Amino acid sequence: MYNIIMYLVQVGIAIAAIFDHKVRLRWRGGRAAIRTLKQQVEPGEKYVWFHAASLGEFEQGRPLMEYLRSRHPEYKILLTFFSPSGYEVRKDYKGADIVCYMPVDTVTNARAFLRTVRPVMAFFIKYEFWYNHLHILRHRGIPTYSVSSIFRPNQIFFKWYGRQYAHVLKCFTRFFVQNEQSRELLAKIGITDVEVVGDTRFDRVLQIKEAAKRLPVVENFIATFSQSATESGAAKGEKPKVFVAGSSWPPDEEIFIKYFNAHPEWKLIIAPHVIGESHLQQIISLLQGKKIVRYTEAEKINGKVTPAMLREADVLIINCFGLLSSVYHYADVTYVGGGFGVGIHNLLEAAVWDVPVIFGPNNQKFQEAQDLKACGGGIEIKDYSDFEKAMQCFADSSQLSEAGTEAGRYVLSLTGATQRIFSYVKL
Repeated sequence: MYNIIMYLVQVGIAIAAIFDHKVRLRWRGGRAAIRTLKQQVEPGEKYVWFHAASLGEFEQGRPLMEYLRSRHPEYKILLTFFSPSGYEVRKDYKGADIVCYMPVDTVTNARAFLRTVRPVMAFFIKYEFWYNHLHILRHRGIPTYSVSSIFRPNQIFFKWYGRQYAHVLKCFTRFFVQNEQSRELLAKIGITDVEVVGDTRFDRVLQIKEAAKRLPVVENFIATFSQSATESGAAKGEKPKVFVAGSSWPPDEEIFIKYFNAHPEWKLIIAPHVIGESHLQQIISLLQGKKIVRYTEAEKINGKVTPAMLREADVLIINCFGLLSSVYHYADVTYVGGGFGVGIHNLLEAAVWDVPVIFGPNNQKFQEAQDLKACGGGIEIKDYSDFEKAMQCFADSSQLSEAGTEAGRYVLSLTGATQRIFSYVKL
């Protein structure tokens, strides 16, 4: 039945590719994967295969790849993606020797793929359970690991009708799971080669923090606060603060912008998830009587935005990618978007900077959200009233400092998963 479904998936992708650009990228990339590997795989080299569904899983696997690269350069690294949103962004990633799509999980594709690469080891990140590839890896005796995986009772493996499919889990040499609940669930279906090591994303956000850039545009934008506070003789705790909203969507923006329209004592930095012009215009229309600057205009040499204009601005819109993790460094309070949609974005990139994080209600599947709420480093909001109450709490400098400290402490306490994984993996 599974193989029939996979062949139907392959046909479905081919048909959908006619109408959808993203699906077309996936279809073309999947078809070209074997050809790419035949051209790039070097005979006699030892390849370690890392597979990530998309960009988020790549970030979880990245600390492992970089650890392997730095300590065992004798291995080559193959990185595959299933989704174009991962491959198109990271196809030039220098930490891997080969980057390509993973072909659809048919028997024919799996055999051709593994015959071409002949990996000495494989790592599947989080939720990747491809039946045919995994069974061939097991048949060939290739050590195969599931990393940063997390399991919940409602997953198919733990339902009566999913027990047959659950046999795929026995193809893994070992599971490196995020929490104790995952270990217990796996034990109930006879999977015992399991270690609770945490989530490698914590290692990744610490790497990102250590590699953060200084952003002169942002420093110029917030400089007014320090200067005005000093000139007026205000106490340190009374000076205006900076609020950074990252990966925001319209439902998020409608809430926090309403607050800042009425609170000119704050500087506001918005890094929306979508930076298309229509979305930027929608954000600008919500900002009432505010002096607004776009990041790309401010960073132009001899541009229209002068440093003085930047210092006088109320709102800075980050209308480009790749800066958000560094922008969080300048925040006193952060907001991470997506919680009024399919799910919140990366809370850890903000929390690692010792600042509290506010987020929307769709966060039940995110362990870090539950943990941040429990330790006081994060606050969930359901509407404008909740947001206003959270900001009133942070008006108290002692509460703000305590919440930020707890957020940073939480992230730091859960780093080290990468080293724990490689303490078990035989290289």
